[in-house]
Amino acid sequence: MITTKQRAFLRGLGNALDCVMQIGKDGLSENSYMTLEGLLEARELIKINVLKSCEHSPKEVKDIICARLNAEPIQVIGSKILIYRRSSKKDFKHIELV
Repeated sequence: MITTKQRAFLRGLGNALDCVMQIGKDGLSENSYMTLEGLLEARELIKINVLKSCEHSPKEVKDIICARLNAEPIQVIGSKILIYRRSSKKDFKHIELV
């Protein structure tokens, strides 16, 4: 569980990020989860774009992804989702949360 100050810090970092994945009419498949798992391990903080053709709202997609991947929801603005999960890699420059 992260604190409000840590969430604010991560939101600030997320402003400069580009979307690394789009969720469209096919929704969340097993392949999507594997891709998101790899992205979280490689980056820790990712931004996802939910297209209008998706059957779920961005908030529903956030809840589904975070529950499935044990990630922390940081922010949902419009169709953009920001998600954080600390990487389990040992030799990785982790995001230092205050």
